[in-house]
Amino acid sequence: MPPDQVLADITAILSDVAGVDPAGITPQASLADLGVDSLLMVEVVVAAEDRFGLLVSDDDWPRFTTVLDVTRYIEQAAAVP
Repeated sequence: MPPDQVLADITAILSDVAGVDPAGITPQASLADLGVDSLLMVEVVVAAEDRFGLLVSDDDWPRFTTVLDVTRYIEQAAAVP
């Protein structure tokens, strides 16, 4: 999946699940600044798992601090067979 598509899908998930304005979502945007706390992050992770057909380790997702962190993780996880 192209990186631009992953970012677009993560943007859509953040917008839908967390109610974040898509215009404010950039790769460098801090999840905390977007209002995504740990409870919302669980919902975002579940939506991303469903969308991309993968599992995000409970050890990995707490390390996500920016939209780019989430995007890179998904890109790498999706590339692993």
